[in-house]
Amino acid sequence: MKTAPPPLSARLRATVLTLLLALAAARLCVWLGTPVPWMIGPLLGTALAGMAGWRMHSVDALRNGGQWAIGAALGLYFTPAVTALVLSLWWAVLLGVLWALLLGALFGTWLYRGHAAGMGEPPDRMRATSWFAGLVGGASEMTLLAERAGARTDLVAAAHSVRMAVVVLVVPFAMQWAKQRWQLQALDITPLGTGSVEWAGLAGLALLTGLGAWLMRLTGRANPWFIGPMLAAMVVAMTGMQLSAVPTALTNAAQLVIGVSLGVRFSSGFLRAAPRWLLSAALGTLGMIVLCALFAWALAWLADIHPVTLMLATAPGGITEMAITAKVLQLGVPVVTAFQVCRLVAVLLLAEPVFRWWAKRADRVSHRA
Repeated sequence: MKTAPPPLSARLRATVLTLLLALAAARLCVWLGTPVPWMIGPLLGTALAGMAGWRMHSVDALRNGGQWAIGAALGLYFTPAVTALVLSLWWAVLLGVLWALLLGALFGTWLYRGHAAGMGEPPDRMRATSWFAGLVGGASEMTLLAERAGARTDLVAAAHSVRMAVVVLVVPFAMQWAKQRWQLQALDITPLGTGSVEWAGLAGLALLTGLGAWLMRLTGRANPWFIGPMLAAMVVAMTGMQLSAVPTALTNAAQLVIGVSLGVRFSSGFLRAAPRWLLSAALGTLGMIVLCALFAWALAWLADIHPVTLMLATAPGGITEMAITAKVLQLGVPVVTAFQVCRLVAVLLLAEPVFRWWAKRADRVSHRA
């Protein structure tokens, strides 16, 4: 029996309270000088409030609008010169994709060995749960794929929520420290084609990127409100058109609602649901961050790109969050975005077939034993 949704007035009050709290948390982080304050502040504020028992609420339309704005802003970095640079790194992007799949498989295997016996679930179900919880992909997409494989979707969604929170809270601080340590000013190869806001051009950009989001939704692909506008803005930049930059206030607001959408996943009962599983997800994420940093160092030596850029490019976070970090800290937005987009597409396409191969191999090993 489904629980009736709360009345509209209660959701409206919760939405207003959430946004006000998120704004206050963002302003506090700006004052404190934290990296990516407009995303980290709202995430922390709403997560702590939710775990304390306050009713937090994220509006899907606002989150979609935030992804739209960020996607458009990132796509404008892909000028002809930058596009040529990114294309020349195709081999490095391919290595990054293979690394992400290997890392996800290792994380999933580790989760399975640590929790399969204690969850009271059949081995096949825990194998699917661990696999889709370990992959470095979007939480909603991995949860949907996990449901089709018969996994426990609550554990998959919880693991991805923890992973995203840990990455968003750890990586930007690490990147800010690295930037100060190496005294880096900016690693973006070329500036945006249009550095100023032109209102007529901005309206045209909004129309084109909105069309991109609509077309991407028609295809049924994941994350259409981010990928569609970003691809449309990339086309604009690649052809040399100079319509308008995206206003800073708009990208700040976009980061705020994206931070809220991450923070509201943490409720008062979240930590009590499966504490050992959540702890494993957090520790495993920290391990993945360290391994990705080592991989980035090796790849930086081969590709002659600064390791800080490749640390963000290969970090086990979401494309939106890592690209936002690269944009705010000016640490090579096009390279980070290209790596993250290709990884997202590869994981979505290969997650199910590789899982079937992995499950059959595991069954053969268990039968021999």
